[in-house]
Amino acid sequence: MRKTIIAGNWKMYKTIKEAIELTTGLKREFFKLDFAKVDVVVCPVFTALSEVSEVLNETGIGLGAQNVYWKEEGAFTGEVSPAMLKDAGCQYVIIGHSERRQFFGETNESVNNKIKAALKVELTPIICVGENLSQRESNNTFKVIEDQIKNSLADISPEDMLKTVIAYEPVWAIGTGKTATPAQAQEVHAYIRGLLKALFGAEVSSSLRIQYGGSVKPENITELMNQPDVDGALVGGASLKVDSFSAIVTKASEVKK
Repeated sequence: MRKTIIAGNWKMYKTIKEAIELTTGLKREFFKLDFAKVDVVVCPVFTALSEVSEVLNETGIGLGAQNVYWKEEGAFTGEVSPAMLKDAGCQYVIIGHSERRQFFGETNESVNNKIKAALKVELTPIICVGENLSQRESNNTFKVIEDQIKNSLADISPEDMLKTVIAYEPVWAIGTGKTATPAQAQEVHAYIRGLLKALFGAEVSSSLRIQYGGSVKPENITELMNQPDVDGALVGGASLKVDSFSAIVTKASEVKK
């Protein structure tokens, strides 16, 4: 059985003070949460990681970063290494988010380098894949997903793949208010699982968790989680408020697979 994982991507929101307030609120809300049923991760901006880590100490809530560079150190102005994220208290890191690909020129090759670097220091990569609106409307969803999966995960062993999480994010449903129907989400998740089986074997395919990310809200999380191949959610805007994120986590934890 695959354990549900809900991660909140705070994007470029929250000062240090605001991040501490949000984290403190979540800590209070999740005091009685059964973490045996669900993994919970919050992903603040770089500047707030250390402070949020302090608040999360001994809570059961995981800490993730939103990006990473693949070099250990060096003259790479503005970048942050995997070891630096570990030092700040991270256990997870989002890699290849559609906004990184769209606005900052990330490629399958750079995503691949980042995944390998994160795994070296035992960070869990949350690896994002997904199609934009024009690709979906031209019926190229599966082609795009196959390209991203095969090339982003090149030369990664099945053993290392078991240490990762995949997040399917239909780009057309991020920040637009649009959401893939549960059936649409399931269709792509099942396709990804089939690709993983072909590339890495049955154990990886059956064990690796695939999140859905795209306008996830308390109102749609239960139906999404009821899909057999949807193992959690990568939550954007709804993760910025205690009430909405806690409702998503609670409802997700109550779904019996």
